[in-house]
Amino acid sequence: MQEDRLKLFAFTVAEKRTEYLWVLRAFDVARANYVVLLHAADVADTLARHAPPEGQLSAADTAPLLEQLHSWDLLERSYDGSRAATLSEYRNRHFVYQFSQAGYAAFRAVEDVLGARLDDASLSRLVLPELLADMHELAEANRQGDGDRIFRKLSRLDSTLSEMATRAAHFYLVLGDLVRTTEITPESFLVHKDALLTHMREFSSDLSRYAPKLADAIALVESTGITELIERAAVSDERVFLSVEERRADWQARWSGLSHWFVAAEAETSESDRLREGTMSAIAAVLSLLRRVTETRKGGVSRESQLRHLAAWFANTSSEDSAHALFHAVFGLGRPRHLSMVHPDADIVPSSRTWWEAPPVEISRTLAETGRTPTPGMPGRLQRNDGGVRRLREQQLEAQRTRSAAAQSLAATGVYERVLSEEETEVLLSLLNAALTARVRVSGRTASGTGSDSGVRLTLSESPISTVVQTTRGRLHLDRLQLDVAEVVAR
Repeated sequence: MQEDRLKLFAFTVAEKRTEYLWVLRAFDVARANYVVLLHAADVADTLARHAPPEGQLSAADTAPLLEQLHSWDLLERSYDGSRAATLSEYRNRHFVYQFSQAGYAAFRAVEDVLGARLDDASLSRLVLPELLADMHELAEANRQGDGDRIFRKLSRLDSTLSEMATRAAHFYLVLGDLVRTTEITPESFLVHKDALLTHMREFSSDLSRYAPKLADAIALVESTGITELIERAAVSDERVFLSVEERRADWQARWSGLSHWFVAAEAETSESDRLREGTMSAIAAVLSLLRRVTETRKGGVSRESQLRHLAAWFANTSSEDSAHALFHAVFGLGRPRHLSMVHPDADIVPSSRTWWEAPPVEISRTLAETGRTPTPGMPGRLQRNDGGVRRLREQQLEAQRTRSAAAQSLAATGVYERVLSEEETEVLLSLLNAALTARVRVSGRTASGTGSDSGVRLTLSESPISTVVQTTRGRLHLDRLQLDVAEVVAR
């Protein structure tokens, strides 16, 4: 099955890949006009009307391309006897072609890659208030038993959340390439760094503010009857090729994924919390890149200047041996060979011996001419440090258990009239940071703020008097504020 699916992309590496792509685009144009079946002459006429001069093909040139696309399963072929005007034409058999289901998916994947704007990336923070409004409308529709409205709202929630997750993943992928690249110029980075940092900080602030509200909205929807909600959405679903049971299971899975985005199960982290932590890490990475770029501008050292100095060193070497020694020191080609070709007697000439000491190894003509081995060989054995990975995982689990125990201790005994330990202090400061972030004032006054972490929630409310929290690090004075830490009840 996997080999059959990969065969669909064979046209992208064929010699006439451009011609194949134009033929498939002709089928896509016809499909947009609700025309499914095309003959070779129809394909040529469509290309003559819509394609540029370099993409136009005659009917004689199109026929073998259609046959090859049919052999790759991108097109389905059927016989059309109505096109025959004479007996000889009937005997010559006129074929018509149409997209196969998998072939159209492969074509769209290639077109999406060719037309993608890889530098267009942003975080969609404006959809958060829309998600909150749709949640409240969904709860109201479930109370009224309006199945069609429930189906529309659930579909919109699912598509909006999927788009937000996709855009966030693409944004952090582009940001990771920006942070890791060595070809970035200070000018191109400094032009956009203010807008980039502002964009990420605003998204993080809005996410921290709306995440508790969306979690409460999800609880409100589930209080109206989640079983009835899924049943009504499945009945109103218009996918006629799926049974009611399949539609019910699909909507149940979608709602579970949507709920997990903002409400985490016990001892787990919600997707919104992970996205907020990823945003804070991205801000730190951008600030680190800014510091590196600033230091580079002050010191006058860049990749271009380093390469120029290296080229000058090569030009000023006294002999060829000195140039080889410099090349060896810079690029390290004298280290162990990482090649699949080994000496026939590995005991005499091991693969760890350097290029300078090892004798040459005979290779096949196929490898020398095409760069491919005559027969596929086994991949090299992957060296894994399972012990180190296991130790790091145990350390992570121990730190998580310690943090969870400290959080439960805060929820059980409170934060006042005792001295908090170092672990409890760290959890309290993290909760306080999230609660204060949620208390962003736009206009008027903010009565309270909340922050959640490790299965507990901190509520920050106004108090007629100031309060003091005793910690191992010292006293934490809160000006007319009251702290309340409670355990989050898992649903």
